[in-house]
Order: sequence, then structure tokens, then C-alpha cells
Amino acid sequence: MDGHRLVFSTAIAATVFRRLGMVLAVMAVSAGPLAAHDMWIEPTNFSPAAGDIIGARLRVGQNMLGDPLPRSTPLISEFIADDGHSRRPLIGRDGSDPAGLVRVAEPGLMILGYFSHPSSVELTSEKFETYLKEEGLDAVAAQWARQSHASGARELFSRCAKSLVLSGPAEAVHGDRTLGFTLELVAERNPYTIAANQDLPVRLTYKGRPLPGALVVAMDRTASSKVSARSDKDGRVRLRLTHPGMWMIKAVHMIPAAPEEKADWQSFWASLTFDLPGTPTAPRTAMR
Repeated sequence: MDGHRLVFSTAIAATVFRRLGMVLAVMAVSAGPLAAHDMWIEPTNFSPAAGDIIGARLRVGQNMLGDPLPRSTPLISEFIADDGHSRRPLIGRDGSDPAGLVRVAEPGLMILGYFSHPSSVELTSEKFETYLKEEGLDAVAAQWARQSHASGARELFSRCAKSLVLSGPAEAVHGDRTLGFTLELVAERNPYTIAANQDLPVRLTYKGRPLPGALVVAMDRTASSKVSARSDKDGRVRLRLTHPGMWMIKAVHMIPAAPEEKADWQSFWASLTFDLPGTPTAPRTAMR
């Protein structure tokens, strides 16, 4: 009888610790030090075969060095895979890393997308000003400088992350597509058809419309090289990717929060990851 009680108590303790870990994970991404950090998707495989199951690992950090962001249902607005024919939710259990799993149905370019519900954070004036400078939010910084803000800044932030996964050879008809996220980066050329030291044209949209004047930054897997540009009137930039391997492109947009939000500002963080080939893959034209 005592043995059964011990096993039962151990099981309860394991459940409590597991749930506590999930709560701490959610708290970690909402805490001040991580609030202004990047969030991106790292697939378990950027080049799976048709039929393979791949995982989407969520990461939060800086300079492509990140901590795991386990799956948390309360944070998820959308967590999907788009293969050009259909959209499917990425499945998973709360607390898991990878946070989502999906089977690759057929060859082509699959887009993994994660859009979060807003989270809140409070920052000191000093930290908020540093963050605005680092993310190139000059207009917000100028407005902030004209305001009285002795108590710091209250912010709501949402994550809008995408990742491009290629199954099979790259084809001219395969490319990035919009998922409808509030802030979204779209590669206007399939990155799997270019090589190092070539330009990747990218478009940035906010609520489906081009976002001009935003700082768009690209960094490689080691963060040894960063390139950046301001989006033009059509929301477009061209970024010279200097090394093969995993790259992330990122941008941040901030607006004054609505009065009912009980916050000063609302921000949206977009990211796009992919694996740049060492040599370009020759695109194939579609059969007619």
C-alpha cells in the first residue's frame, strides 16, 4: 500500500514540476529582459524529404543565440504550416520543444508561421530608450522624448515569425507567400535559388500594406555579419547575404496603444528564417 502511495505521490510531484516549468517558460518570455529580444523559428530540418515529420523550435534571444520557447497554448494565435495548397496547424503538447510538429506532404516550399497573442511588459525609461535605438524606431524615440515618462514604458508585444523549409529541388514557381500576420516579412525571391554574396529582395507589410521607413536587419547563424536597410515607399529592401547557412531577417514596428489596452505602446516583431545554400540551386520551370 505504501509503495502505491509513493508511486502516486511521485507522479503528482512530476506533474506539478512539469506544470511549474511551463509557467516559468511563459513568464520568461514576458519578463522585461527578454521582452525586447528577437523571436524566431528554427526547424529541425530545413531540407526534409516528402513524408518526413519536422519540428518547429521557437527561440528567443539576441544575435541568433536563443533560449527555447516551449509551446504554450495561451500565447498562440496561429501556429501553422502553409505548403501552397493548404494550411494546417502544427500539433504539439504544452511545454514541448519543438513547440510544433508537421508532416511534409509533398515537395516544394513550406512556410512555418507563428503569430502570438500580445504579452505585456514594463520597462524603465533607460531600457526603453536603448531598445528603441537598437531597433531603429526613430519616430517612436522622437515622440517618446517629447513626453513625460518618469514611470517608464508599458508595452504590448506580439511575435510574427516565419520560416521557409524546402523539400526537394527549388523551382521557379515556388516562393514565399503571405500568411496574413499583422507585421510580415516576405522574401520576393526564393532564397534557396540564390547563393552567398547575392541580394535577396524582401517586402515588409503592416496589416497587409507596405511599411516604409522600417529598419530591416539580416544576420547569419553566427551573427558574424549583419546587413540592414530601411524599407522604401513600397516596403521593399534588398539585402546582400554574405555567407551560406541559416539566416534570420527581422523588423520591428511600434504604434501607440489604444486607451483600452492599459499600455503606452504596442509592438509587432517579425522574423523570417531560412538556410542559404552554398551554391545556387538552378530553378526549374514548370511543365506546360
